[in-house]
Amino acid sequence: MAKIGFIGVGNMGGPMATNLIKDGHEVKAFDVVGQTLSRIVNAGAAQASSPADAASDVEAVVTMLPAGQHVSDVYTGTGEVLGNLAPGTLIIDSSTIDVATSREMHAAAADAGFDMLDAPVSGGVTGAEAGTLTIMCGGSAETFARAKPYLDVMGKNIFHAGGPGAGQAAKACNNMLLAINMIGLSEAFNLSDALGLERQTLFDIVSTASGGSWALSNYTPVPELVPTTPANNNFNPGFTGAMMLKDLKLSQDAAQSLDVSSPLGAAATMLFSLYCNEGHDADDFSGIIRMLRGKKVD
Repeated sequence: MAKIGFIGVGNMGGPMATNLIKDGHEVKAFDVVGQTLSRIVNAGAAQASSPADAASDVEAVVTMLPAGQHVSDVYTGTGEVLGNLAPGTLIIDSSTIDVATSREMHAAAADAGFDMLDAPVSGGVTGAEAGTLTIMCGGSAETFARAKPYLDVMGKNIFHAGGPGAGQAAKACNNMLLAINMIGLSEAFNLSDALGLERQTLFDIVSTASGGSWALSNYTPVPELVPTTPANNNFNPGFTGAMMLKDLKLSQDAAQSLDVSSPLGAAATMLFSLYCNEGHDADDFSGIIRMLRGKKVD
């Protein structure tokens, strides 16, 4: 079993760190939110006083942070993580950030003599708690092999997407598609309600027809059709509107910088911006069905 530093133990990082503890690893954790840090300490982690403390005297360090600026600051800025790692420490960044910053962090880690993997995740809080996340990894094949025993504890479907930043690229594409899919599902259920079609009937048909998808089978934006959807709990989040908007902006920034046409991605970004601006940034992203309908979905 290994000693692992874990920086960022919030909604996603907390359950991921907890699964490492349950697997027998020694976890030393840090988070800027005291209540969040207390939860993981109560789950069995040692409390670190700073990012540098969490990263010192460990075999691997995992970060799960909000944005590229936070990742950069933790590793090369005031967090001073790169300057406090023991030789041979493995770096795994599971934050969802822009590809450019991810590649900058890979380069900084390499210059300092460390192996790094970008490893953003998909599956929401439910997947993090169950250890069934999909994890998309960027880095060398050798680094991926080093990291995989830890990743296998936190996820179920682990992919080596390619070189530095490839995990972030895959995540941006995946979540752009998920957002577009959720908007389409919302429109379909709103239309079927207006046409007088039973929701269960539509679900049964589409599940076996060409409109079927992961979002339909696991995250249908109306209640009582699947057990795992936040629609069953007034759209309390597994994955918030704000988080989806952040990922959409990453996808659109990438598309614009590379002159790639993305009209549906752009439309999804606009709609989720409206959703968040209406005060639903902390609600689950699937709750956008309510905005599209113009009233609460029963």
